[in-house]
Amino acid sequence: MIPCLPLVPETTSLYAVFCAELRARGFSGDLSLGSADRTVLATDNSIYQVAPRAVAFPRGLDDLVRIARLLAEERFADVKIAPRGGGTGTNGQSLTDGLVVDLSRHMNRILAIDPETRTARVEAGVVKDQLNAALKPHGLFFAPELSTSNRATIGGMISTDACGQGSCLYGKTRDHVLSLTTILSDGTVWRSEPLDEAGLAQAKARPDRAGAIHRALDDVQRENADLIAERFPPLNRCLTGYDLAHLRRADGRFDLNAVLCGSEGTLGFLAEATLNVLPLPSHAALVNLRYASFDAALRDAQALVRFGAASIETVDSKVLALAQNDPIWDGVAAFFPDDGGERARGVNLIEFVGASEAEVATALARLTTTLDEAGPVAGRRGYTVARDEAAIGRIWTMRKKAVGLLGNQKGEARPIAFVEDTAVPPERLADFIAEFRSALDRRGLDYGMFGHVDAGVLHVRPAIDMKAPGAEVLVREVTEEVVALTQAYGGLLWGEHGKGVRSEFSPRFFGPLYPALQAVKAAFDPGNQFNPGKIAAPAGSALLTVDGVPTKGGRDRAIPAAVRAAYDEALHCNGNGACYSWDPDEAMCPSWKGTRERRHSPKGRAQLMREWLRRLAAQGHDPVAEAHGLQSWPGWRAFPARLVATLRWREDFSHEVHEAMAGCLACKSCTGLCPIKVDVPTFRAKFLELYHGRYLRPLRHHAIAALEVLAPWLARAPRLVNAATGLGLARAVGLVHAPRLSGLDLGREIARRGVAIADPAALAALPTPERLASVVVVQDAFTSHYDTPVLLALLDLLIGLGIRPWLAPYRPNGKPLHVHGFLGTFERIAAANAEDLGRLAATGVALIGVDPSMTLTYRSEYAQALPWRDLPRVQLVQEWLASRLDGAAKPEAEPYWLLPHCTERATAQPSVAAWSTVFASFGLRLAVLPSGCCGMAGTYGHEAENRATSERIYALSWAPHVAGKGRDGRLLADGYSCRSQVKLVDGVRLPHPVEILRDHLATTKTPAPRTEAAAPRPQPI
Repeated sequence: MIPCLPLVPETTSLYAVFCAELRARGFSGDLSLGSADRTVLATDNSIYQVAPRAVAFPRGLDDLVRIARLLAEERFADVKIAPRGGGTGTNGQSLTDGLVVDLSRHMNRILAIDPETRTARVEAGVVKDQLNAALKPHGLFFAPELSTSNRATIGGMISTDACGQGSCLYGKTRDHVLSLTTILSDGTVWRSEPLDEAGLAQAKARPDRAGAIHRALDDVQRENADLIAERFPPLNRCLTGYDLAHLRRADGRFDLNAVLCGSEGTLGFLAEATLNVLPLPSHAALVNLRYASFDAALRDAQALVRFGAASIETVDSKVLALAQNDPIWDGVAAFFPDDGGERARGVNLIEFVGASEAEVATALARLTTTLDEAGPVAGRRGYTVARDEAAIGRIWTMRKKAVGLLGNQKGEARPIAFVEDTAVPPERLADFIAEFRSALDRRGLDYGMFGHVDAGVLHVRPAIDMKAPGAEVLVREVTEEVVALTQAYGGLLWGEHGKGVRSEFSPRFFGPLYPALQAVKAAFDPGNQFNPGKIAAPAGSALLTVDGVPTKGGRDRAIPAAVRAAYDEALHCNGNGACYSWDPDEAMCPSWKGTRERRHSPKGRAQLMREWLRRLAAQGHDPVAEAHGLQSWPGWRAFPARLVATLRWREDFSHEVHEAMAGCLACKSCTGLCPIKVDVPTFRAKFLELYHGRYLRPLRHHAIAALEVLAPWLARAPRLVNAATGLGLARAVGLVHAPRLSGLDLGREIARRGVAIADPAALAALPTPERLASVVVVQDAFTSHYDTPVLLALLDLLIGLGIRPWLAPYRPNGKPLHVHGFLGTFERIAAANAEDLGRLAATGVALIGVDPSMTLTYRSEYAQALPWRDLPRVQLVQEWLASRLDGAAKPEAEPYWLLPHCTERATAQPSVAAWSTVFASFGLRLAVLPSGCCGMAGTYGHEAENRATSERIYALSWAPHVAGKGRDGRLLADGYSCRSQVKLVDGVRLPHPVEILRDHLATTKTPAPRTEAAAPRPQPI
């Protein structure tokens, strides 16, 4: 039995008092001192881990004023804060051991869009992609591009003066900021915009903090004009953090925004921003140019710049190789073919954009003509061109995932961010990178590289095992050498990701100008309470150092290596935050989208798991041995102890972890869409097994666990069972809206169709032609007994196609057991099922399944539970049909629309595309709609405490699709739980694709199946 993990008491009550006083003064947002929230917000996208003492989630500007005014009181002079947005910073910018002020949960409204003036006014927590989705109908967009655009907030972008792809054309974030609303350290609300001399004089005359700031900064700029010109290098990625070089604009106006952009929360609270937005380019083309070496790609970039591309991005061979193991590769592989059997060692991606097709075509032709005439020079191997929006989008998505893909490199040493955004003059980039690589090679470090060659910025991530002793020393050594190298090449250490912990090098880069930065900090924040230790520190205070801040790896060292290996699904989360995706039509992560609470995300759950394992280790407890014992001993033996632990309910960190794990839908979107492949359902199941080895399970867990076994027996009395369900017996154990049995006699129905139960001997005895024209349908409890018409439709379809269907003997699949952590029972069921299905598969007859979630269990959860044995291949019905049907008939004009199961979309993307292939063979058009999770996810939406969240998730993505297309019978869904949710919420029954194909087959000429064994067709790009 795992021990109780008492909650660690706070070392000081100051933050508890501060939060209590905030609430008493009318703070309307959320306040948390809970261990779970503090653990999750202790990390960002960097190597560091610093636990805050409290977290505030303000609802609006007034809440920020309340915080600032309270900070200014003498009794709270020791309280320090750090504003936080999307948490995507790579340098610990938003980490603090004080109060985190998270502006992303509530302050995420788009306040106004003015298409005439091309402006947008937003709160700080608005996500970049969220803003661009709202701007797109107006033909506009917010230009600065980031790889983290689906979760990075506008406030965070401004705070780091972010930029990325296309910066040579569009500039940095500050180039698009028109005005900012900032809450200053005395609670003053200040709207900053460029001021003429009269406006500046008025601002300087104010008696409050705003007046002091304008007086001080005007003096600093005037007194240090020559030093400012000397110390701020003329690069595209000009120096961020108190940008005194642009405090006076070219027209002479005083622009405080130049200092606020890039200030990383050290000067006040950024609440709102008015932004300049641009016309959305209507046409684009992307050239994908391959090279024999990465050095050749870098050196060729300067020759490519003269063609006037919107952006030139580069990716090395390591990123390309990792991309090939990611679902994204299916959509981009055709654009990166091998050359003579050899993969490209580097690529440059050159994009042209314009307002017309002719404009883009002309620019594109200048480049391609030159490439064709020059041939294989300068290390070039060949190129492809992507012209349509979808293809270009897929390639850029692959490039955006580079950070995450590097994090998914195998082994304990993983590429990490700490010297990753150096900027040098573009013409010196190749030589700079050659020396950079030499520094890493001398230390035997592996690394990956990608970035913006047109701007002289390359992201270099050395692979270091931060859990290894001495890792921090190595970080220091590499950083020092890179700092010196960057200065030697006339560049900057901080090209686009801000300073954060790396602020310690500010005095070295600014030299005699550094006191001016200290004066800026003192003017804004005389108490040094706003994100202290970053950008600049007042005289007498120290800056943070790269090896002086606790790291995630340092804490993970306390976990024994064997335990880390057993829970590597969580331990390798690198914090990139892809699971915080804003897009409601992306599957990941439904519980995050439904709650907006970061502990209910893959990253949050991974951080909680790491901390839970560390605390177990601190008590000398081995969860691996405990799990083995639970799976070996009958559970009833520990019942008395579990009953006592449950009745003596005490504070326990495990309860906080359980709350986060219980909110997971086990949809597996993280396992497919997370670049690191953080597998929450797997480590969640391991946690639940151990947690319920100490605390009793709710009755519904046992009811759900027994359902697959009982389903055939319940189906014998469907009216009685359905009546009992209607009387609320399921609700008594915590289940709501329990599904009804179909009421069809499956045995009678298959007998009427001449379908037999599959038997290995009978299948083996079939003549070869008959065996090749046969298929075994593997049953699952839900399709067979709760959605029987779909199973019968599949049998009718197969018969109509001239294929002989067999029905596998019914056996529990075990998926519900795995979801709820009955891992010992699951493994035994999986082994028995795999044995039976293996005997059927050995006959050479294919096995297919209907429900995506249940069928995919055979290739994922079974593989994890039974790694020592060969597993039978159970294909999804559309995968098998796509490999069997010949040709494509002339398609009907009116399309069908498919909402696929989120597990299928995330972990088996080719199978989703296979539906379109199958429909085309019938002369039907099928389009797959972008969509998130329906919110049901098996049993999740039937559990009473999850129902409200389940419906919120449904409302985000599925509800609009059903409202727009669900009433005419042309909107389809292939997941049983998905169809159940739609029926439950909207009263609409969505057909399964096989029902449409069966009906079409009955009225038209059908495609002929191939009877010979055939390899599956490659999926279309």
